[in-house]
Amino acid sequence: MSANPQLDPVLARIDADLPQALDRLMDLLRIPSISTDPAYKPDCARAADWLVADLKGLGFDARAAATPGHPMVVAHGGEGRRHILFYGHYDVQPVDPLALWTRDPFDPAIEDGPKGKVIRARGASDDKGQLMTFIEACRAWKAVHGSLPGNLTIFLEGEEESGSPSLIPFLEANKEELSCDLALICDTGLFDSAVPAITTMLRGLCKAEFTIRAASRDLHSGMYGGLARNPLHVMSRLLAGLHDETGRVQVPGFYDDVEELPESLRAQWQALAFDHGRYLGDVGLSVPAGEQDRTPLEKIWSRPTAEVNGMWGGYTGAGFKTVLPSEAHAKVSFRLVSHQDPVKILTAFRAWAEAQMPPDVTITWHDGVEGAPASVMAISDPAFEAARQALTDEWGRPAAFVGAGGSIPVAGYFKSILGMDAVLIGFGRDDDQIHSPNEKYDLASFHHGIRSWARVLARIA
Repeated sequence: MSANPQLDPVLARIDADLPQALDRLMDLLRIPSISTDPAYKPDCARAADWLVADLKGLGFDARAAATPGHPMVVAHGGEGRRHILFYGHYDVQPVDPLALWTRDPFDPAIEDGPKGKVIRARGASDDKGQLMTFIEACRAWKAVHGSLPGNLTIFLEGEEESGSPSLIPFLEANKEELSCDLALICDTGLFDSAVPAITTMLRGLCKAEFTIRAASRDLHSGMYGGLARNPLHVMSRLLAGLHDETGRVQVPGFYDDVEELPESLRAQWQALAFDHGRYLGDVGLSVPAGEQDRTPLEKIWSRPTAEVNGMWGGYTGAGFKTVLPSEAHAKVSFRLVSHQDPVKILTAFRAWAEAQMPPDVTITWHDGVEGAPASVMAISDPAFEAARQALTDEWGRPAAFVGAGGSIPVAGYFKSILGMDAVLIGFGRDDDQIHSPNEKYDLASFHHGIRSWARVLARIA
């Protein structure tokens, strides 16, 4: 018997109505809502209107809110103890190169895949199939109980795949309307394509581009070599000194605001049995780099990094031009964790680099001191554990709190602008080929995703 007797008939309704749910998803997938290409602006508006009409049919007070770019879909409905916001995005990536698709990317179909049936179309996984799992869970609940499963706000963006230029202004302008007790985001995936997961840590990012200059012009190496300073030598020593022999970053104060991983999370991560050999082997590597006293998952989820993303200078064409270049250039980025402040990190890096400039050498910075901090969710909120138990019940294997090496900016904006944590749950798989030709979403992910949200809402809403 279910822990919540109201839930069982909802799950049965989801199972019975799966063909109709697929039909609705197919209708949405047929709309080519490519946000980066102005030619598809009417289609983005059409997708927003489709969602508004669907949400109104479920009893939501819904609208397509205009922005300087593509509309935001905002809907409110239901009653409950906690006010919960759900976020997804209806825009999709371009489809190029079209010749690599096995079918029209906006003519969705159910196909047989090596691991079961899949939904093949652009946006199937990122993010239309994912956002529709939540809407279909609400639909089933409404059909069974005559009401929505809680006090809900649905917020669907139309510019996520084009940098979200309207997002921050919209959140700031509509802060009172959109501020809730908790956010739910469905734009992530299963761990290793199999384990249900809630992402609770997202690394932040800050970047620096700079030029090291020595002589006033490029110099003949026969006339000046050995006497004049070579900025490429200075740059090489600087960047080589960014880490010590154990992989630790050498910028003073870099680790001051980095918290150790709680033992409860460390145990969960160890239980995931992450195969770093396969992970590295997939890209032709075998030996883990980075901090030698950290596990592979810690390195990519909960530890900060300093990476050289590019360095150049001098003559790089065919043959030789034997000169001492007057300039050397580099791009360096930092992935941030815990309470690391982007401004503090970049200020410290600049001071560290400038202190190492020898006589006659100057360093010039080409961008401002800015970036985005990490997002660390307050998993002490009982909603996180409740959601983890709900996922465990649905998928039949223990769900895990996991980290993410990259960032999902909207989660940080919800925290910094709206003051709420986000529970990031998704059902994508590693082989969904998002942003690539032949994107797909497993039928099992769609089906279990709907059932998962019904379970989560039954526990927290």
